[in-house]
Amino acid sequence: MNEPNWLMMMNYALVLVVVVAWLGLFTSVGWELAERRARKTRESSVVSELSAMLTAESHRISVPELGLTMADGGEEVKASDHEPDDKRK
Repeated sequence: MNEPNWLMMMNYALVLVVVVAWLGLFTSVGWELAERRARKTRESSVVSELSAMLTAESHRISVPELGLTMADGGEEVKASDHEPDDKRK
């Protein structure tokens, strides 16, 4: 151990820096993997809820008289025989 004291302290400091860098790297990679796993479970639950809603048809009923929309009350609206106002001139 003929090395000077400052050199030993520098080696210890460098080892500490490397250990802190490795801990930071492993922590960030672990955090990212945990986030991805959590995101997948959230997305899969949302997808399963959406598919359950679409297949359950609890809010949809088949009434042929209403057509595609219920805005007109189900009554067929006939086209008018007169020309539009901008075509009359």
